[in-house]
Amino acid sequence: MRASDDDRQRVVDALQRHTGAGRLTLDEFAERVDVVAGARTLGELAAVVEDLPGDADESPAEAEPQHHELLWVFAIALATLILLGAALALRH
Repeated sequence: MRASDDDRQRVVDALQRHTGAGRLTLDEFAERVDVVAGARTLGELAAVVEDLPGDADESPAEAEPQHHELLWVFAIALATLILLGAALALRH
């Protein structure tokens, strides 16, 4: 699944927390941020933090179900609008 700017920002925030906790050096942080900036998928983002404890960040893969739920809500709303528009068009 494609990564969003919010997904990338969550990973950068996690990397900042891990750097602050002493798990990453500043050089490692900079290298990983470069990878995050070029990441196109959630899998690429997850690989950047896979060797770090999960309690300090929200994995991009964990955010994926939320995206699916949101897509369903938008799909249902769109279908409702289309049906409403068709019903109004038939009345005229």
